[in-house]
Parts: sequence; structure tokens; C-alpha cells
Amino acid sequence: MGYVRAGDILPKEILELVQQYADGQTIYIPRRSESHKSWGAGTETRKSLMLRNSKMYEEYKRRATIKELSERYFLTEKSVQRIIRNIDKIINADNIVP
Repeated sequence: MGYVRAGDILPKEILELVQQYADGQTIYIPRRSESHKSWGAGTETRKSLMLRNSKMYEEYKRRATIKELSERYFLTEKSVQRIIRNIDKIINADNIVP
């Protein structure tokens, strides 16, 4: 996220009004709810983590231990357990019989 000079985008009247409350301070203006993006939507991070987690799950199913996976992927054992548990839930949710 980059910074934009308020004087470059706000009308003078609004800038003067904001200065009454936050003169010289750095402020964050949140997105409107209708233009909010979910985490990872603007980058490839979400996709690369899903790929990594799927690969880790497959290795676990082929008998890799939690300890081996944590060392290989530079994660704590608890993180590896959580990732495997979450993927397992997703896979098994499809197989639930009502």
C-alpha cells in the first residue's frame, strides 16, 4: 500500500476539514465495504499457499511425519498439524452422508 498526498486527491474544503481533526498526522482511510477485497486477492500468495498446503498434505498421506514436514517447509509442527487437519476437513466434508 502506497501513500498518496491528501492535497493531491481531496478538494481544499475537505482537506481543511480533515486538518481540524488530524493536522499533520498520518491516517488510514478504510475501503468501503462494497469494494473490500479478501486476503490475497491482489497477489499470488493465496494460490501459492494452497499449492504448498496441498503438496504437504499429499506428502503426509504418503507417510511423511509431521516433524519431517515442519522441517521441510520451515513451519512449526502445530502449523503443519493445523494445515493437514483443515485440508482433511475439506476433503471429508464432501463425503458426509446426510
